[in-house]
Amino acid sequence: MPAKSKAQQKAAGAALSAKRGDTKKSDLKGASKDMVESMTEKELEELAETKRKKLPNKKKG
Repeated sequence: MPAKSKAQQKAAGAALSAKRGDTKKSDLKGASKDMVESMTEKELEELAETKRKKLPNKKKG
């Protein structure tokens, strides 16, 4: 599933980095902190690899 906003894509990238051990889980904030625990690495990859060009900054609605 592709990311719905740039913020979601960015949070998924941070969570993926922590899940892989590249960054500390304690450094995460907000949504990325929840994502790392509740999503698989594959799900995070799908969100993080979404192209940002046409995404809104934040999800509307």
